[in-house]
Amino acid sequence: MSDSSNLLDQSQAILQETDKLLSEANLAVGKEADALYARVAAGLRDAKEKLMSAERTAVEKAKQAAQATDSYVHEHPWQAVGVAAAVGVLIGMLISRR
Repeated sequence: MSDSSNLLDQSQAILQETDKLLSEANLAVGKEADALYARVAAGLRDAKEKLMSAERTAVEKAKQAAQATDSYVHEHPWQAVGVAAAVGVLIGMLISRR
């Protein structure tokens, strides 16, 4: 399973648990409400940390891809032009079919 789908599954589970706890908190009073609030806050912090980690990973991978692309284009400029032209023709053909 990929990291992104695993993260989405974990985040969804955390949000479902948080929703459940908020529903329970509506009925709770006193110390029980405080304990539920603490669990909700902890769950939200956990979800935020995981999403921030995923964001950092995605940004790092995007930077690496951009650097690899830049390096390839500098090393093989005519091949890059050819690929860009082929993609342009393909997109043009797809658009003209509509």
